[in-house]
Amino acid sequence: MADQSRKVLCRPHKWHVQEGGSGDTLLLIHGAGGATQSWRGLYPLLTRTHHVVAIDLPGQGFTEIGARARCNLAHMAEDLSALVAHQGWTPTALIGHSAGAAIALQMARTSPTHVIGINAALSNFRGVAGWLFPMMAKALALNPLSAKLFSRTATAASVRNLIAGTGSRLDAEGEALYLRLVQDASHVDATLMMMAQWSLDGLSAALPTIKSRVDLITADGDKAVPPKSSADAAQRLPDAWLHRIENLGHLVHEEDPDRVATLIQDCLQAAAR
Repeated sequence: MADQSRKVLCRPHKWHVQEGGSGDTLLLIHGAGGATQSWRGLYPLLTRTHHVVAIDLPGQGFTEIGARARCNLAHMAEDLSALVAHQGWTPTALIGHSAGAAIALQMARTSPTHVIGINAALSNFRGVAGWLFPMMAKALALNPLSAKLFSRTATAASVRNLIAGTGSRLDAEGEALYLRLVQDASHVDATLMMMAQWSLDGLSAALPTIKSRVDLITADGDKAVPPKSSADAAQRLPDAWLHRIENLGHLVHEEDPDRVATLIQDCLQAAAR
């Protein structure tokens, strides 16, 4: 997809965009710590029928961050919406994986659009983890040496273990691409900043006011985001639909892009009726 990549300056960030296909527009939003590489299997399948745009979030992948304080949910959604307007895109659907689904829903609050969430991360950590994990991320993000140390010590084995911890198994190409990401200190730094600034409280309270159709795809083997997170959110959304996939994990769209692409097409057709 390198031949379909370009950089777009839309302040405060210089975005990395991949764009291809024709027809109605689909916007792909990756999760925390990922990049457009996570769509490598799904993207070409969707471009057969749609105009597809995939972006790297601020500081992650190849997007150059322009404001470190704008890595929270509200600002990311606001800045991405500004990019969409700047480019004249009119997405038929926003497709987000994990935290990317939360960004899509936040965008839909101000501009109603069909949202498709893949293993959507729609609940905060509970109990001790609710304050401990963000505080740890904040401490790491404030130390400029943390990201560099993490990147320098990352190995193929450690990345394989991280992926396995999500309940997914990727091929050698997928593992190599994630290794390249975690060996990029600026990418790791941006991911830590996103985690440190992240809060879903405002979005959670607003779920009953989101009028858009929302399709939530969950993988039963997801060890990173419990499927119950999507099920609970679906009960509070006015127009939500749950879809289960068995035997796969958090990176389901990378493990079986054909099955996910078929399910997305079904969701798009149902929304158009």
